[in-house]
Amino acid sequence: MKRSITIIILIALVAGTYIYALSINLNLPGVHTGYAPEQPIAFSHRLHSGDLQIQCLYCHTGADKSQHAGIPEASTCMNCHRFVTSSWDAVKIEEKKAEEEKREFQLPVSEELKKLYAAVGFNPETLQPDASLQPRPIEWIRVHDLPDFVVFDHSRHVNAGVNCQQCHGAVETMEKVAQVEDLTMGWCVNCHRDVNHGKLPDLQGRFASTSCVVCHY
Repeated sequence: MKRSITIIILIALVAGTYIYALSINLNLPGVHTGYAPEQPIAFSHRLHSGDLQIQCLYCHTGADKSQHAGIPEASTCMNCHRFVTSSWDAVKIEEKKAEEEKREFQLPVSEELKKLYAAVGFNPETLQPDASLQPRPIEWIRVHDLPDFVVFDHSRHVNAGVNCQQCHGAVETMEKVAQVEDLTMGWCVNCHRDVNHGKLPDLQGRFASTSCVVCHY
């Protein structure tokens, strides 16, 4: 009887831990292909990188000069969103409603951009910073996360002509960014070998080292 109770308790603990891990978007050990956590702001790469053709380096300014690509400061977002507060469709709908109701146009503000404005202390009604609002950092969740014993240098790859999509997939089509490749050592080494064997047309003539010390030092 006691053994049965112990087994039930252990099963409950394991199940509870697993459910809790899923609820907080915990990136469990192993290969994380398909990992796509909910972010604090639903930023659409499809819209910005795909439809609007904003270049990756505009936001990820360190990708061509640093080991880390970097996450843009909220002030970078505000370069546009100080004026763009919602979709064009929402603006046209409000214009039509204001005309029908014979009232003044009220600038629509999307729910996601309200989160951005709250983070930077910006008042969308006045389109000005608001000293009464306390700015706070946006806590983005990392999607592509390599182990600490691996050193990956974005700048060496970008300056060699490697496209962002080679590792990150077609980000310009993603509403929510997900990890596409498994990013294992075997995957990286095979890519380096393909470069050296001339199998990647965009990287003809390049040499990619397969020495251990290139990534582990």
